[in-house]
Amino acid sequence: MQLDRSGTPTLLWGRSPEKIREMKETLVNSRYLPGCTLSDSIRLSADLESVVSQADHVLMVVPSEAFADTLRALQPHLTANTGVAWACKGFEPDSGRLLHHVAGEILGDDVPLAVVTGPSFAAEVAKDLPTAVTVAGRDDEFTRTIASALHGGRFRAYTSDDIIGAELGGAVKNVLAIATGIGDGMGLGDNARAALITRGLAELMRLGQVLGARPETLMGLAGVGDLVLTCTGDLSRNRRLGLALGKGKDATRTVAEIGQVVEGINTAVELHRLAEQHDVSMPISKQVYGLLKLGWDAEECVRRLLAREQKAETS
Repeated sequence: MQLDRSGTPTLLWGRSPEKIREMKETLVNSRYLPGCTLSDSIRLSADLESVVSQADHVLMVVPSEAFADTLRALQPHLTANTGVAWACKGFEPDSGRLLHHVAGEILGDDVPLAVVTGPSFAAEVAKDLPTAVTVAGRDDEFTRTIASALHGGRFRAYTSDDIIGAELGGAVKNVLAIATGIGDGMGLGDNARAALITRGLAELMRLGQVLGARPETLMGLAGVGDLVLTCTGDLSRNRRLGLALGKGKDATRTVAEIGQVVEGINTAVELHRLAEQHDVSMPISKQVYGLLKLGWDAEECVRRLLAREQKAETS
């Protein structure tokens, strides 16, 4: 919707022919964006080959678990000089790789790549509420092209060449949002929420240093900006899951009620593996992993965090 709003001719592909037919008739995505009307200038199609072959560039918005398969499906239809960007936030399942590594492997070195990330609830963008994001990639011209296509009106798009930091911030914040949601669900108070966000940021910074992210990226929109939004905004699916868990509700049932992918669940597994692999201390993220995957008790997780050895804040 923002691409169309900023004057960029837009084709929208969806894999469900039935959903595309419904959207053509109603101009509304009733499942994901109820109440938000699409412009009739956006062309809708369930034919991936037709859409990709006509596109100058592609912007993907899919769950991270579907990222690789979607790339493989569109790759044969890419024309020369077509770049691929995405607004997906997570790691590749099982490998823990950042998504630009996956895209580079599937599409090859000649296809320009970029990620669109930052504090941006889709429902608020659809309603044209003020939003600022980061577009990060190593091909400067393509990165600027995607940013320019999105930028306009009440939407600001900044550019960066730190794709590692941009992707890492977008992935890790999902796990930390579950943590802050759990704390709020348990009624731990505003002090605890602020502590979880701040110490969660410290975990992100430590991992970022090991993986090659720049600190200024993690202190910007793609890092602390997205972290604050996702940890405090109730439109966040990860926060909503955490709230339910903090109240003692079942994770599987809660995800079914949310009705969409909660990225932080799979991300918690990959993040735990990365932290172990690189010997990075991420105690908050570890407690989320234990609660989701090992059946740890939420009260015991809090006790573990508070019982950790005292140390200097910046160590």
